[in-house]
Amino acid sequence: MSERVASRVWSPFTQMKAALPVQQVRAGRGAVLELEDGRQILDCISSWWVTLHGHGQPEIAAAVAVQAKELEQVIAAGFTHRPAEELARRLVDALPAPLKWVFYSDDGSTAVEVALKLAYQFWRNQGERNRTRFLRLEGAYHGDTFGAMSVGERSLFTRPFADLLFPTDAVPFPATWEGDGEVEAKEARALARLEELLARRPGQYAAMILEPLVQGAGGMRMCRPHFLAAVQVLLRQCDVLAIYDEVLTGFGRTGALFACEKAATQPDIICLAKGLTGGFLPMAATVCSQRVFSAFYCDDPAKAFYHGHSYTANPLGCAAALASLDLLAGEPFRRLAAWQREEVVRLRGHQRLERVRVCGTIVAADVVAEGEARVGPLLRERSLARGFLLRPLGNSAYVLPPYCIERPQLASIYDCLCELIDAL
Repeated sequence: MSERVASRVWSPFTQMKAALPVQQVRAGRGAVLELEDGRQILDCISSWWVTLHGHGQPEIAAAVAVQAKELEQVIAAGFTHRPAEELARRLVDALPAPLKWVFYSDDGSTAVEVALKLAYQFWRNQGERNRTRFLRLEGAYHGDTFGAMSVGERSLFTRPFADLLFPTDAVPFPATWEGDGEVEAKEARALARLEELLARRPGQYAAMILEPLVQGAGGMRMCRPHFLAAVQVLLRQCDVLAIYDEVLTGFGRTGALFACEKAATQPDIICLAKGLTGGFLPMAATVCSQRVFSAFYCDDPAKAFYHGHSYTANPLGCAAALASLDLLAGEPFRRLAAWQREEVVRLRGHQRLERVRVCGTIVAADVVAEGEARVGPLLRERSLARGFLLRPLGNSAYVLPPYCIERPQLASIYDCLCELIDAL
């Protein structure tokens, strides 16, 4: 039995028999992780995009410690508390005006499940039983629970469960990058497909779910704000709800506090998680418009939203989120976004890189490989050996560090990435 299996910890997205030994992490400070053997690893991907301000961030740690001495957990059915109320108010104040009501859950997948259930029951509560279908974008990833898998791209991850997933209708994602001369044509084709589907199934769609501006797990693919604005027009013409999955893009990642703000669009429902607590605790929020909430607010018990989680509105998570919002008030993401725009120049023109793209604090590029070669695992292994945590998505390499990273640290990531690609 391998060292990994002997540890009894089953790793996510991993074939355990073929896996390399796990890295034992002892501590984290800022953008650096310290392993049990004393080695230091620069976290270039914010530990799966959750660590906004850095590891061990003192203000958030202090807020959690204070809250733990007052109230660590309470049932959310019939009870509330100051941190939950304050966080809901601040989220609503920061989001577009239609979004007014906050439903707390545990992580990105559950935030999406809540959104899908809200959209579906919204129409049933109003007697519209034909609105049962969902629209999505090609290449989407929204999580690994059944609803989230259903509205995502079918893949190796979803294959064992294909018979259990409900059908959805996909619209092409007009991915773009620097120097892309066909973006207008791709957007036109995608919008034409959306218009065709809406016309083919009038009154049958409950909602369309999408990752605004950046598809994360799909390869850090990016689209223009103009496309999202055009999608919003078509959905509103047919009265189809818009669900934004901002689990990745929220809290400054795209260069604005939320991607919907950068795209000047107003979703009916938005899903938040990952950076919500600054990466300290698992927590999520699904925020809906007054119109959606009103369909559930009535005297009929059958029209209530019967959904919940044991740790809904957990006080510790709320305290961490409030402290993170305080830090975000200084817009630290703008500094990182400016540095990323300067560093990305080093990737342009590289003979082994194509489709270089940048959106706020996120930089990505596709590595040119011969035949069907997959360079992602190789880059991941070699970068780790040099003290950098990179985790390419297929052949798409990306840099998405915490906001606390220092300029020399960021430059060292690009030094490592370019040297490794040169050596392939």
